[in-house]
Amino acid sequence: MPATHAVTNQVPPIVGRDISTSPALLEGLEREGAGWAADEVRELAALANSEPWQRAGDLANAHPPVLHTHDRYGHRVDEVEYLPQYHDLMRTAVEHGLHAAPWADDRAGAHVARAAKLMAWSASDAGHLCPISMTYAVVPALRAAPDLARAYEPLLTASTYDFGLRAPLSKTALLAGMSMTEKQGGSDVRANTTSATPDADGSHRLVGHKWFTSAPMSDVFLTLAQAPGGLSCFLVPRVLPDGTRNAFFLQRLKDKLGNKSNASSEVEYDRAVGWLVGDEGRGVRTIIEMVNMTRLDCAVTAAAGMRVALSHAVHHATHRRAFGRPLVEQPAMVNVLADLAIEAEAAQAVAMRVAGAVDRAARGDQAETALRRIALSVTKYWLCKRLAAHTGEALECLGGNGYVEESGLPRLYREAPLVSIWEGSGNVAALDTVRAMGREPEAVEAFFVELEAAAGVDARYDDALAMLRKELADTDDLQLRARRVVEQMAMLLQGSVLLRHGAAAVADAFVASRLAGDRGAAFGTLPVGLDYPAILARAAVPDPA
Repeated sequence: MPATHAVTNQVPPIVGRDISTSPALLEGLEREGAGWAADEVRELAALANSEPWQRAGDLANAHPPVLHTHDRYGHRVDEVEYLPQYHDLMRTAVEHGLHAAPWADDRAGAHVARAAKLMAWSASDAGHLCPISMTYAVVPALRAAPDLARAYEPLLTASTYDFGLRAPLSKTALLAGMSMTEKQGGSDVRANTTSATPDADGSHRLVGHKWFTSAPMSDVFLTLAQAPGGLSCFLVPRVLPDGTRNAFFLQRLKDKLGNKSNASSEVEYDRAVGWLVGDEGRGVRTIIEMVNMTRLDCAVTAAAGMRVALSHAVHHATHRRAFGRPLVEQPAMVNVLADLAIEAEAAQAVAMRVAGAVDRAARGDQAETALRRIALSVTKYWLCKRLAAHTGEALECLGGNGYVEESGLPRLYREAPLVSIWEGSGNVAALDTVRAMGREPEAVEAFFVELEAAAGVDARYDDALAMLRKELADTDDLQLRARRVVEQMAMLLQGSVLLRHGAAAVADAFVASRLAGDRGAAFGTLPVGLDYPAILARAAVPDPA
């Protein structure tokens, strides 16, 4: 009797292959002064897509955290229960310094190394990286309160995972979160109504409701509240120094589109104790330091997501045959894959450049500090905006197989919109860029110095740069044109990095299709005449060692 279920023309598993590192990532790591971390980046990349860690990510997303507001006897506990695999993911991330470790690392390039490791490890699971990112970001903001920073920073930078609600200063290490958003205000944090009343001991008592507080089992949170002197920033612990629970009550966990492994919650402050960080009335100015760092991570993980989605598409097309030959040899598919590859490589290149600016800014470089101001918001806007479209196209490369959960693409697809919303949706990031350009001329100058560094290399780039200057010369309706302007800025920043440091084939294709505009609106509409084999060679997924 003939077999009715012979399996043919199915691709081999992608698990066990390095789908995170790429030439663009490793070149950026070297270029931005962190080549010393290359071995650890490769190690994490291999680990992230290994069977045990892929399984851990799958389980952590299939079985989201569970909120327990009370114990069996009726006592309030406000605990979130996670799978053991979630804790394993967290422990690995912390031990490899993906949290706040660079702030305690004197080596040049420490922040670049962390960004590259974050890209590599994110292939395991994106959700657990939320508290990792916030712990990284809290340090520069907390330094606005030197006494608090001296006490908490060594624990925030410690490479130990110490989960559990205990008095923060009694632990070996801490995780931090951020609690800004309220239901009536959203991104308009000045509309927040949570109040902060001074106590005789110098602390404040906070009363109010927070609409989105991610990773609620973190040890400490930066939060905004209205003090007598105006909107201010506070450090709020889950557990007070005497070991008692703070009046920090979890109302419910959010049922989100993706990011399932990470708990996001609504929080009620009922005279919760908090300590002022920075000057009273300067809360936004204080907490923006944390926002800047989490915006970096949004851009970095967006670039990482593109690389992973691209790897799935290229791997499938390499091993799947249609109409007599592998998909990767079919001209229409070649165009799609090359277009996805260009997008992913440009994203990685610019993310590493911005990470380099962050690293040098942290070490006192004023020019890089000025560049960081606009480059962060521009890059956050564009990479995060592109991720969802890029992931959707990569999913389509797998056809019906990509629409099935087992392929891994649906989880990537659900995850993709998050970074475009987190730390300011597209409008917020674009408008922030426009406002910064009006208020901080030194940042505009630094940004154009970066763009001018590539002038003269390609006439098409020069024409696009002239068009941007013309766009900015007209200040009428600039907010209405904010997305258009910021998109142009992002494209030119990517083009500048690629023309100076990228592979010639990728740089040429990027300028032709993104700056000269010789392409259609969809992926896979690149012009003829590009070096398609060279572009795809840099996107290849290696066989397991």
